[in-house]
Amino acid sequence: MARKNLIEISAPSPERMDAVAPRDNRPIAGFVPQERSAAPVGGITKTLGNITEKMERASELERQLATGQTIVELDPGLIDASFVSDRLAIDAAELAQLVEQIREHGQQVPILVRPHPETRGRYQVAYGHRRLAATREIGIRVRAVVRDLTDGQLVVSQGQENSARTNLSYIERALFASRLEERSFGRDVIMAALGVDKAALSRMLIVIRQVPLDLVNAIGAAPDIGRRRWLELGERLEKADVEKIIAELSADDARKISSDERFQRALVLATKKTAAPKPAMAKTQVSGVPVMIKKTASGATFVFDGKTAPGFDQFVQERLKGLFQEFNKDRGA
Repeated sequence: MARKNLIEISAPSPERMDAVAPRDNRPIAGFVPQERSAAPVGGITKTLGNITEKMERASELERQLATGQTIVELDPGLIDASFVSDRLAIDAAELAQLVEQIREHGQQVPILVRPHPETRGRYQVAYGHRRLAATREIGIRVRAVVRDLTDGQLVVSQGQENSARTNLSYIERALFASRLEERSFGRDVIMAALGVDKAALSRMLIVIRQVPLDLVNAIGAAPDIGRRRWLELGERLEKADVEKIIAELSADDARKISSDERFQRALVLATKKTAAPKPAMAKTQVSGVPVMIKKTASGATFVFDGKTAPGFDQFVQERLKGLFQEFNKDRGA
């Protein structure tokens, strides 16, 4: 019994062994024990905790980006324009002013982008094209909100933001509506994007059908020109030489004036009636009898000298039927 008790005696703890065992730094069978960290299990736990925390932060960032709650800074070179344009062109003077504002105060309002639907790693802007252009010119990153948007959500966001914040002109809004219709968006989506009813949308589309795109581009945005004036121009263009108007508005002197002034010039040019060409006049003689012939695009007039040959006009008039029959006979009719 005593021997059994001796065998079952527990081995001393490592701390006790360190206290009683002699120190021997010689390796046993060529094995050199490695130093162990003070708390290996705790270190692993801490590392796993850090990884978990980072993954949770990344997941939260992704969730916030999906709902548009976080503003991030992106390289402007990775952002493409919207697939449907809502502007004719960015005004150079307005862009220069915006560049100076951002340089002085920073970009106060972020733009809205979505992950590009076709190119991985790129983005597509919904609104904020001018801010994007300004940051590109300055050479800084652009502050943006990233959201997963369908095509319909993008154009609605684009239209509503521009209607609320920027001074899109009437013709730019009408062009935006026309481009959305060309891409087969429903009237409900277009009305939501522009914040208009059916009647207003119909008038916008009428203007675009009446005023050719080349003429719209020659005029420009015309920010002070509203619906009534554009409809008036469209009606007057029905009887005007549109190509001539475009040529005049594209001349160098016309490009120096504002787009509102170019619209006024287009309206004046469309209002002018084309002068009818003067009839061609020809003088001849028939057996010594003076005859004046006046020709126009629609007919001819013969004037006989009544003093030289009184009654000759009546003579010709009485024989017009026979002359016409002879004319048809010679033509083989």
